[in-house]
Order: sequence, then structure tokens, then C-alpha cells
Amino acid sequence: MVTAARALLEESGPTALTLRALADRLGIKAPSLYKHFPDKQAVEVELIAQMLEESAEALESAEERSPGSLQALAEAYRTYALAHPHLYCLSTERPLPRPALPAGLEDRAAMPLMRACDGDLNLARSVWAFAHGMVILEIHGRFPDDADLNAAWKRGLKSLHP
Repeated sequence: MVTAARALLEESGPTALTLRALADRLGIKAPSLYKHFPDKQAVEVELIAQMLEESAEALESAEERSPGSLQALAEAYRTYALAHPHLYCLSTERPLPRPALPAGLEDRAAMPLMRACDGDLNLARSVWAFAHGMVILEIHGRFPDDADLNAAWKRGLKSLHP
């Protein structure tokens, strides 16, 4: 069910992810979904957990290749988000359902950045805010066609962590 929900989300975006659409995709009646998920939010929580798990893996891999490199982490973050724009938006454009997520998952996703920022929580939050802002603006097509986004990323990261 979660695989089908993810496919529906990735193909058509968050607004298309309804329990009725999910049931249709699975070839079952919508009430049958309630045996597995109490509501649509529970399905979304599973998808958000997948995004955090996968992005944690991407950042850990980048950290392994280039320890301490904010540039490598930013590239991994951007690459992941742009490869999964609907999942990224579902996961980041509203409050995070922390109590419903697996324990420690959010921390795991943040740890590569925290290590690259030498444990400076405020710097890590600033870098994440910059990266999220750049990614979400790129996903929503808010930059002009001639914008050199690679240069903007490099300049932004350099100003946050010279």
C-alpha cells in the first residue's frame, strides 16, 4: 500500500494522494484501507519516514565520500530533493509529524549536517534553511531560466561557512 501511495504521489503530486485514488490504484474499495491506515495522514507519515530515511542515506553517503564537506552534503540534498520533488514537498511544506515518526529518524537525517557544522546547531539550522529555500524555489520554478543555481549554491554555502 505504501509503495502504491508513493507511486501515486511521485506521478501526480500531493493533491492527488487521496485514499480513494490509492484504493483505486490497488483495485480495492477505500474502506479496506482503514484496516491498515486509520486515515490519510497515517499514509503520509509513512511516506515522510521514507523521505527522511532515504535522505539520511544520501547524506551519509556524501559524508562518507567527503567528510565535513558542506558542499558535498548540499549536492546530495539537492540531488535527492530534485529527484523526488513531490515527496520532498509533502515532507517539508507543512509541520513535521514528529510524534508519529520512528524514534531517532529525524536526528539521523540531521547528523551529517551537524557533524559538518562541528555541532553548531544554529549554523546547521541556517545551512538547512538555505538549502531548503534553494531547493523549494527550484522545485517550484521560481528562478529565472538563466539563473546560475550552482554558483548561487556555492556562494550561499561559502557565506554561511567560509
